Amino acid sequence: MTIIPGLLVPTIPLAIASYETTSKNTEPSGQVEVATFANGCFWGTQELFDKYLGPTRGVKTTVGYTGGDEKFKNPTYDQVCSGMTSFAEACKVEYDPALVGYAELILPDVIVALNKNSFIEVTTQPLSIHEPATAEAVQYRSVIFTHSPGQNQIAHKVTDEVQEKYFSPKGLEIVTAIDDAGTWYDAEAYHQKKYLELNPDHGSTHNTLHW
Repeated sequence: MTIIPGLLVPTIPLAIASYETTSKNTEPSGQVEVATFANGCFWGTQELFDKYLGPTRGVKTTVGYTGGDEKFKNPTYDQVCSGMTSFAEACKVEYDPALVGYAELILPDVIVALNKNSFIEVTTQPLSIHEPATAEAVQYRSVIFTHSPGQNQIAHKVTDEVQEKYFSPKGLEIVTAIDDAGTWYDAEAYHQKKYLELNPDHGSTHNTLHW
């Protein structure tokens, strides 16, 4: 995986094919699609997309909560932290499919090791099915939430390619879940991008790749 400012250059076949097509486009199509990813602290996930795809590929991100018990409407951050709602911190990515492909967007969710306070770092892989269902494990679980059959198919394909090339040789298994997207709730205003803009030295929680 090659990382340069404003750009992620993929090394996975499906993502490479997507990149080779969309990275050459400069004219927006006017079409907007949505992708949703849960991968630990939503600030860290948002920072990845903003830093490497936002400047040159035109993605827009919002942090919030999804994947929870539908009886909880518009959950608060404190409720999500408690684990009682089953909601995960997540990042919603709005993107123009002419400028960036869904296969490229998936990569950060399956390759990043999170901060040392997270249960994910302890397992050295994106989530472990053997971890106890603590409040933190529920809140910070790793999930690709798909919005269409096409997204679901691509999510499985890219994950399988990453598994085969980078994880299986190490005897590790990716257990990032791939689920249908459910109800989305924006996080409180103080959690949105202004936090990262006002705290540029907060320290990244998503800065270690698995390869």
